[in-house]
Amino acid sequence: MDNDLPSVLYVLGATFLYFLPTFLALARGHPNSFPIAIVNLSLGWTVIGWVGAFFWSLTKQPRGGES
Repeated sequence: MDNDLPSVLYVLGATFLYFLPTFLALARGHPNSFPIAIVNLSLGWTVIGWVGAFFWSLTKQPRGGES
């Protein structure tokens, strides 16, 4: 019972890293935040799915009026 804190911190840290693309998309106000979250949740366990969601969350979005 004395060593529960490191385990809890590990699980919280791993969960944060797993959902980092979703958190970034939400923080940046990305218009595709929900699809990014779905890809992150469903394919994030694969390295390719996580990297894809990560880079998608970092893409620059056109400002209003631009196409």
